[in-house]
Amino acid sequence: MVRLVIAVIFTIIFFTIIFNTALTGDFEDGMAAYDRKDYATALEKFLSAAEQGNAAAQSNLGVLYLEGQGVARDYTRAHMWFHIAAVSGHKPSERGRDLAASKMTAQQIEQAQRMARECRRSNFTKCE
Repeated sequence: MVRLVIAVIFTIIFFTIIFNTALTGDFEDGMAAYDRKDYATALEKFLSAAEQGNAAAQSNLGVLYLEGQGVARDYTRAHMWFHIAAVSGHKPSERGRDLAASKMTAQQIEQAQRMARECRRSNFTKCE
């Protein structure tokens, strides 16, 4: 029985490490791509990490949309990603959200907030 408990605990620890490494890996790979100005790869990697709940990656997606890096400039999508990250407690995202909002109409802000709610409700499957 003790061996079974130890095996289960080891398995949980192993998969937790693997899962966290994968999340960190995508984020770090996204940062490296961003630094190289490879925005298409940065977008892909940040999106992967964002879908797993990485608030920094969500915020970085906001930056890509705000600046039009690797994607068409889209203040609504930028606001959506900044908002999602801010709701998760990522304080720097609040500034990004406010900056995007300063370039938007009230209707666009409402749309971005609806999109953010749908994205979170769908467990990040309906975000684009």
